[in-house]
Amino acid sequence: MKEQKPIQDNIQTGVEEEFNVNGTENQDPNRVEEPEVSAEEVQETGSAGQAELDQLRAEAEDHKQRLLRTQADFDNFRRRTVKEKEELGKYASSKLIVELLPVIDNFERALGTVSENADVSSYAKGVEMIFRQFEGVLKAEGLTPMESVGTPFNPEFHQAIMQVESDEYEEGIVVEEVQKGYLLKDKVLRPAMVKVSG
Repeated sequence: MKEQKPIQDNIQTGVEEEFNVNGTENQDPNRVEEPEVSAEEVQETGSAGQAELDQLRAEAEDHKQRLLRTQADFDNFRRRTVKEKEELGKYASSKLIVELLPVIDNFERALGTVSENADVSSYAKGVEMIFRQFEGVLKAEGLTPMESVGTPFNPEFHQAIMQVESDEYEEGIVVEEVQKGYLLKDKVLRPAMVKVSG
């Protein structure tokens, strides 16, 4: 049978570990001893600390004032931006209208000549010139007419209003354009109304 050691030996070993050779308690290795400070040093440190504290308070107040000014500037900027966006939305079409005003003036001149001059050919020529001017303004803005006749029917670009029999075209081809379609840059502004071969 195995010999058992008394429990008391284990307890004594644990107690010995807590004390060093001199009989004092082991010190924490992370503990730092604080140096002794005299009363004069405490007063000097106190007045220096108070000066540093006052300086930090002044800096904090300065930062607070800067923060308040920055917030006010940002609020003003936000209000100004919202107002500018509203005005931009309200007057977005003004540039196009300014370019169309000369066309309107020319239409008025053409209509004014109807009663003065009975020559219809000169009237038609004047209206055609105005139409070309109007077309030029719209092209400059990115408006282009669609060429639909003879192309395959595409629901993104065409709106079929009728299906007709055709000997000239295969099935699914646009035969006739009832109303012109227009593209504004790459976007369909108005689909073409077409007749499709069936």
